[in-house]
Amino acid sequence: MNNFEFYSPTEFVFGKNTEERTGELVARYGGRHVLLVYGSERIVRTGLLGRVEESLRKAGVDYTLFGGIQPNPTDTMVYEGIRLGKEKQVDMLLAVGGGSVIDTAKAIAAGLVYDGDFWDFYAGTAIVQTALPVGVVLTIPAAGSEGSGNSVITQVSTNKKISLRTPRALRPKFAIMNPELTMTLPPYQTAAGAVDMMAHIQERYFTNTPHTEVTDALSESLLRTIIEVTPKVLASPNDYDARAALMWCGTLAHTGLCGTGNEEDWSSHAIEHELSAFYGVTHGAGLAVIFPAWLTFMADHNVDKVAHYAHKVWNVPATADKRADALEGIARLKAFFHAIGMPTNIAELGIDNFDLELINSHLHVTKGELVGNFVPLNEKHTRQIYEYAVRG
Repeated sequence: MNNFEFYSPTEFVFGKNTEERTGELVARYGGRHVLLVYGSERIVRTGLLGRVEESLRKAGVDYTLFGGIQPNPTDTMVYEGIRLGKEKQVDMLLAVGGGSVIDTAKAIAAGLVYDGDFWDFYAGTAIVQTALPVGVVLTIPAAGSEGSGNSVITQVSTNKKISLRTPRALRPKFAIMNPELTMTLPPYQTAAGAVDMMAHIQERYFTNTPHTEVTDALSESLLRTIIEVTPKVLASPNDYDARAALMWCGTLAHTGLCGTGNEEDWSSHAIEHELSAFYGVTHGAGLAVIFPAWLTFMADHNVDKVAHYAHKVWNVPATADKRADALEGIARLKAFFHAIGMPTNIAELGIDNFDLELINSHLHVTKGELVGNFVPLNEKHTRQIYEYAVRG
């Protein structure tokens, strides 16, 4: 196991009615005038926004609303948020929503205290040293952004979808997590969120680092729990206990805990980001297509851990043929995705004009000659994975 540092300072406030404590927590972490970032009008219709606003007023916290954040968030909304934040002289960001809202709030928080272009951080020409504090009221269990320092933003002019990793400066100060707030999510969004969680775990699980028994066991347990509870949530949307389990899995999947001591991979995320950047597909749905394709490639190039995954997560009986075991595990993964309403090929994503060569070339323009660590992937390798994704 490799040396590592694990830093997870976020205060998680979990359970029923916890959104009523928003104002208390904002004030505790020094917020006096927050930029309240949110996405769709769903939080207005459900009354959540009103409850959060009332909580802020009771705590004596001023706020400015900034809504309309879309899935696959863009730099244009970040620039607008920075402009508004400066105009209103906000001192904290409050994200009420899912990963796209939280990621946007993080980018604004970094940009508000930076003299240059916030995109410098995503382009890798500057490092986030400081940022305004960020608080979260989570409504979509999926991205795990409520417990990480990561943020993913797309630059509209170039279609570059870039993940920024800031283990310290951009971790939220607090995350309010009420599973009841997820009960109105559409089934497709719920299922896509579950896939995203699984991918966050698997990007860390598939490693060449030896002696990772602890993180392997944590990862396998979380994966099995997601596989168990997701169908329950879809069958009974108001099942609080199943919702709670799924919500907490999403957070634990992305705090970094499952990657402690490992060399992580993240090539599947990079490969999928091209789909969501160019075609606007839901990130979790794109991962449902890409991850089985990636695993199929790995069954021929680094089979041991894929077979181990099949045995431990999908209960495939171990045989002398590791490749066959691995492929059976992949088949069970794809069957699970179909069972929860997720796609497993490009056509099922609704993409009818897929330009494989453009997407593959752009991937390496964005990420460089080689992508990932489990098997460093060149342009020929990623083309083959996209081809598997087309076939499904």
